[in-house]
Amino acid sequence: MIFPFTGTAQQASINDFMVKENLSQNGKLAIIATDSLEKTNNQVNGDYKFTINGFQQDLRFTDGVAVTSNPIESSTFVFFKHKSGDKEIGKLFFLRVTEKGISPYKISGFLLIVVPLLVLFIAYKLKRFLITLLIIALVYFYLNYSKGLDVKQLIESTILGLKDLI
Repeated sequence: MIFPFTGTAQQASINDFMVKENLSQNGKLAIIATDSLEKTNNQVNGDYKFTINGFQQDLRFTDGVAVTSNPIESSTFVFFKHKSGDKEIGKLFFLRVTEKGISPYKISGFLLIVVPLLVLFIAYKLKRFLITLLIIALVYFYLNYSKGLDVKQLIESTILGLKDLI
């Protein structure tokens, strides 16, 4: 061999992830890199870029698990997005905070389309469209101002959910 061999380690890519409360229950979230069977991918190590509610963060993964730097103090909506090569993964969660800890509930992009259409269908059938629209607007403003729900996050989660269906 004329040239010395210089090998570089290739970082494992994150194909999917799930969100849980950190084991120490300190109010922080653990992001777990998973494979297609939702088993932890222990080969994921190093820094990976995630966008959390529009803010880009570098998360350090060790054996497939990373912990967010900021604790969650109250119930809120959180949109996680990660771009791995040509694949973009985005998930919307509702994080419910209680005395027992944080319970993350994944919100499907499909539900973001079906539920409003169902509400509009019911409103149309009951001829109460204006009252229903007012109630939806009040719920949206409540969630927007007190729980951190943003229209941009809803639209982006819906688009990524539709991409997964196709």
